[in-house]
Amino acid sequence: MKIKAIIHPGEEGGYWAEVPALPGCITEGETIEEVLANLKDAIEGWLEAASDRQLKSSL
Repeated sequence: MKIKAIIHPGEEGGYWAEVPALPGCITEGETIEEVLANLKDAIEGWLEAASDRQLKSSL
């Protein structure tokens, strides 16, 4: 699965990233490598939470 993210430079250094297709899915990191690793975790967490909500609402 491919998910597009936008990485921005932080105002005080580092970077922050957002995933427009997943509202509220944002993260930050001091380096590009760190923000990419954090982004992977944030996306996985967002998708897991959405799946849990969908499962609970169908019960």
